[in-house]
Amino acid sequence: MTKNTSIIIGTCIITLLLAIIAIGLGSVPISVPDIFKTLFHQATMDKHETIIFDIRLPRVVLALVIGANIAISGALLQAVMGNPLADPGLTGVTSGAAAFVLLIMLAFPEYTQLIPIAAFVGGFIAAGIVYALAWKRNGISPITIILSGVAVNALCGGAIGFLTIIYSDRLPSAVQWLNGSLAAKGASALWMVLPYAVIGWILSLFAIRKANMIRMGDQVATNLGENVHRIRISLSILAVFLAAISVAAIGMIGFVGLIVPHMARLIVGSNYKALLPMSMVLGALVLLVADTLGRTAFAPLDIPAGIFMALIGGPYFLYLMRKKAF
Repeated sequence: MTKNTSIIIGTCIITLLLAIIAIGLGSVPISVPDIFKTLFHQATMDKHETIIFDIRLPRVVLALVIGANIAISGALLQAVMGNPLADPGLTGVTSGAAAFVLLIMLAFPEYTQLIPIAAFVGGFIAAGIVYALAWKRNGISPITIILSGVAVNALCGGAIGFLTIIYSDRLPSAVQWLNGSLAAKGASALWMVLPYAVIGWILSLFAIRKANMIRMGDQVATNLGENVHRIRISLSILAVFLAAISVAAIGMIGFVGLIVPHMARLIVGSNYKALLPMSMVLGALVLLVADTLGRTAFAPLDIPAGIFMALIGGPYFLYLMRKKAF
C-alpha cells in the first residue's frame, strides 16, 4: 500500500467518524451508542428514529455528497484551465447555474422538475464564456481567468438580482437556497442528487488519465496522440455537471472547489490518480464540518454552509494570491 493510499483511507475513516458525531449533535444530543442502535434497529420504539432518519442522516450524507461533487469539479477545472485558481465559483459555473435555477424557481415554479437541467445549462454557458474569454494562443493565464470569472459572475449576479426584485413576493422560499443552506433538506433532496453524483464520480475515475495528460502540457498530450481540445471539453462538461447538480440541490457553495484541491495537492501531490480521490474525500469532510458548525455553533440559528465557506475561503484565496501559489 502506497503512502498516498494510506492517507486517503485515513481521511475516509476520519470523515466517517465525524459524520457519526455530526448525526449526534443538535438541539437533542444523541450519544454514539444510541446512534448505532437506531441505525441498526437494535432498540425497540427508539425515540431518536425520526430525528436521525428524517432529519440528520439525510443532511449529513447530502453534505458529504455535495462536498465531494464540488471538490472534484474544482480539481477537473484546474486541470482544464491549467492553474490552481480555477474553481466552479471563480469561473462563473456556480453563478451561471444559480441564475438559471432561480429563473425556474421564481418565474416558472410549475417546472421545478427541470431544475437539474437548468443548472447544467446555466453552468455550461458560464464556463464556456469564461473559457472563450480566457483562452489565448499561448495558453490561459490565472489573471485572465480571474478577470473573465469576475465579469461572468457580475453578469449572473445582475440577473439574480433582477429576478429577486421582479419576483420579490416569491423570494422567501429561495433565500436559504441562495446562501447554500442544507437546512430542511431531507431524503428527497438527497435522492435527487445522489444518482447523478454517482454517475459523475464513476466518469471522473475514467477522466484521471486525461487530466494527467493535459496537466503535463498541451504539447505532451499532442505528442501522445491526444486531441487536447476534445479532452478540455469533455473534462469541462463533467466538471460543470457535478457543480450544477450540487447547485440544483442546495444552492451556491463557494470556495470548496478552490480550497480542497489545493489542500489535496499539498498532501498527495499533483498526480490526479491520488489528487482526485483525495479531493473527493477532503471535499466531503470540509463541507460536513462547515454545515455542522453552521447548525450547532450558533444554535438555535442555522447558518448556511455557503456563508461559512465564504468566510473561510475568502481569506484563503487572498493567502494564495499573496503567496503567488499559482
